[in-house]
Amino acid sequence: MKNFLILLVLGTLSFGSPSPAQQVEPNYEESGVPDYSLPDPLRFEAGGQVNHVEDWLERRKELVTLFEKHVYGKSPDWDGELHAETLFENPNFLAGKASRKGVRLHLKRNGREVFFDLLLFYPNTGQPVPAFLGLNFYGNHTLASDAQVPVTEAWIRNNEAMGSSGNRASEAGRGKRIPNWPYEAIISRGYGLVSLYYGEVDPDFDDGFRNGVHALYPEERRNEASWGSIAGWAWGLSRVMDFLESESWIQPEKVAVLGHSRLGKAALWAGAVDTRFALVISNNSGCGGAALSRRKYGETVARINRSFPHWFAANFNQYNENEAALPIDQHQLLALMAPRPVYVASGVEDRWADPRGEFLSCVAASPVYALFGLQGMPVTAQPPVDEPEMGHIGYHVRSGGHGLLPYDWEQYLDFADMHF
Repeated sequence: MKNFLILLVLGTLSFGSPSPAQQVEPNYEESGVPDYSLPDPLRFEAGGQVNHVEDWLERRKELVTLFEKHVYGKSPDWDGELHAETLFENPNFLAGKASRKGVRLHLKRNGREVFFDLLLFYPNTGQPVPAFLGLNFYGNHTLASDAQVPVTEAWIRNNEAMGSSGNRASEAGRGKRIPNWPYEAIISRGYGLVSLYYGEVDPDFDDGFRNGVHALYPEERRNEASWGSIAGWAWGLSRVMDFLESESWIQPEKVAVLGHSRLGKAALWAGAVDTRFALVISNNSGCGGAALSRRKYGETVARINRSFPHWFAANFNQYNENEAALPIDQHQLLALMAPRPVYVASGVEDRWADPRGEFLSCVAASPVYALFGLQGMPVTAQPPVDEPEMGHIGYHVRSGGHGLLPYDWEQYLDFADMHF
């Protein structure tokens, strides 16, 4: 495929129309999007343009620091012990076409321990294969139709920590999420799949850092720039990557990290801070993910912070109803993947996640790919529904709403084929 460049002059990128008065209800109209200017990913904070790849490496460090301070919080370096325990293994899965196994990762540090369970699928090719890695919402047993994969106990632990007994995982959920994680289709295309329940990495409630991976760092006192749960989930994905580098069935240099919704935000942040992830996929990640914050469309910074105060650094609250003051925006998060491929997907009915804002973020990240001589987003007008566009930045807006669907996976597999 021939590469071509999208050339944009990025002193500022301006979109939108005059802003109406502050609205109580979420804005779902383009006419309600305020005028805004995007910070240039290729301009240093102190001034000066990024003209060479060497300059970008310095600018990249600057942007990571800004996102740590203002949005996600800074995660600690891993200085503990990691031990992998095989829970079960089936080398004759799918009538011998594939293997499936369960692995428990034990993370130990200064006398504290947490663990999370991985569910791995991979084709029996006899050769290492590329793979997708993603956090799931409901437990590994929802990706399996048989009892070899146990029901997660993490919801029980999480809810007991909150003083609640509701929302416990059970056999009723077994196999219900296989359509969201179509391992047979993935395996048939020559890829492996690794998934784990996000609540085992860090519980999805404000627990004051008492549970999950945060509990490994009791010396990390809560402050304005402390790592939130999204950074915790991303940090957990990096620990899984530590383990995968030792596995013989996988090509560790060809691992795509993927996430949906809040876990799409985590996948993007994981890809931004850990360049071992060779390809990054955001599925319906919206505000705090791929969508531009400055558009104030659908879910806004204020709404997400008030609904989920544990997801981000406390500093992010400074930008409630004040998005224009952010020193960064989400197109710069996508740009942090360069020169690695990144894919962003939207659902046309998922207006809460601002599909147009996700697409515009792809366009505004493209000049960084151009710096590497690569094609970023191939088009500057949002593609029609169900018509993907793929450069080193891929994008589609599909029929339907908020979800991780087989159609999405078809595009991700095509995108991985294109780059792997």
